[in-house]
Amino acid sequence: MLQNVNLEYNNDGYLANFDAWSKEFAIDMAAEHGLELTDCHWLVIDFLRDYQAEYDMAPDPRVIIKKLSKEINPTAPCTRQHLEGLFGKGGCKLACKIAGLPNCHCRGA
Repeated sequence: MLQNVNLEYNNDGYLANFDAWSKEFAIDMAAEHGLELTDCHWLVIDFLRDYQAEYDMAPDPRVIIKKLSKEINPTAPCTRQHLEGLFGKGGCKLACKIAGLPNCHCRGA
């Protein structure tokens, strides 16, 4: 369970204050969804947070895959195919929530 119960969420269930995020928040949120964060997860989370900070919006999932797959060694455990399924059924919406973004540009459920 998320330890900081004082955090505020918007109507879509995303963290309302981008600056209120912490690594502990991410770890707790991931655990609530049955995920243990790996280096590959953190690569995505850090990219999402950097992109949000720079552009004041969440990146499209295609941007995430395109940018991150260029940085990943194809023989490493964090491949493009791995990135696409990294956050399970929650997909990029869950990735954005874990990263503390106020919204996402994901399609579908």
